[in-house]
Amino acid sequence: MDQLSAQALISDEATRSAMDRLRAEHGEFEIETGVADRWELRLHYGSLSATLEGDAMLVRVAATDETCLSYMKMTVAGHVAEHLGTTKGIHWQGDGSDAGTPVFFREITVMSSTRISAHMQRLRFAGKDLGRFTHGGLHMRLLLPPPGRRLVWPTMGADGLIVWPSGDDALAVRVYTIRAVDAASGWLDVDFVLHPGQETPAATFAQNAQAGDVIGMIGPGGGDAPMAQTLLLLGDDTALPAIGRILEHLPPSTRAEALIEVDGPDDRIALAQGDNIDITWLYRHGREAGTAGLLPAALRERSHMALADGLYVWAGCEFGDFREIRKIVRKQWSLSRDRHLVTAYWRRDAQGENGGGED
Repeated sequence: MDQLSAQALISDEATRSAMDRLRAEHGEFEIETGVADRWELRLHYGSLSATLEGDAMLVRVAATDETCLSYMKMTVAGHVAEHLGTTKGIHWQGDGSDAGTPVFFREITVMSSTRISAHMQRLRFAGKDLGRFTHGGLHMRLLLPPPGRRLVWPTMGADGLIVWPSGDDALAVRVYTIRAVDAASGWLDVDFVLHPGQETPAATFAQNAQAGDVIGMIGPGGGDAPMAQTLLLLGDDTALPAIGRILEHLPPSTRAEALIEVDGPDDRIALAQGDNIDITWLYRHGREAGTAGLLPAALRERSHMALADGLYVWAGCEFGDFREIRKIVRKQWSLSRDRHLVTAYWRRDAQGENGGGED
């Protein structure tokens, strides 16, 4: 597959030291080059190499398409900004655009809104050029503009970082799962967990959405559906959209069991069925989400599965459950990193982004 690439020549000593720290922090992804003055990392979205040229460092990123190339530029610039507070030494040359609308941005318009369970609202959005959102990650970021103002969307800076609208034009940004997407017909579905009485921008938007409302999205990201002989899925309400999508695209040769925590029977939604799929619903019965501990408890009851052929454990849930589940699969079940993905989709009492369907 053809590779796109871009490079930046960095002569600032501080920026070079930040790149060396990036190398050290991602040591497990380093590829042996056999060259003393050159190192290379193979990351999720592409590759990154750095070569010493006299007093300067030539940083090169490569990826299979413009979206992944842009993500790689952001990886470099974001790391430098995190360590130095500035990216003044980074000016990219080569493939990809350095300014204007991000290649991974789309403006989307509400087509319809449907309540699919007691606490879940499904919005269907119309959008153009959605093909890139059918692969390369289950998730994307929704960009929610302030009500009553003209739409101001992000742009790209010459350093490869997103330049966000600020002040009265600042956007609320939340991570959600693409529940379903039909690029040929130009629509995608997003499921939102509702939170009555709470200040949650995305859920509030979903509850009040009308056909014609316009928001933005950037993506995709967050990893694709796992491929395995035996798949164990765990999640709460926020992971339901991802679990639903994973089960819909499950190969017949894969056996999957899903453990799903919701408040009660009214929160169940229809999921894919088959002889190779088992679904267990776990009910909180009014206990606060993230406090019941039902998912770790159910996982411990399935310790016999640790020995299953080709097992992969996938989980998305509140931070406390995330820590317990990760401890079980890593320490008690001794699953290697390539046989599990456990993610904190949200955190109790914390504002900000999440991984799948809850503010």
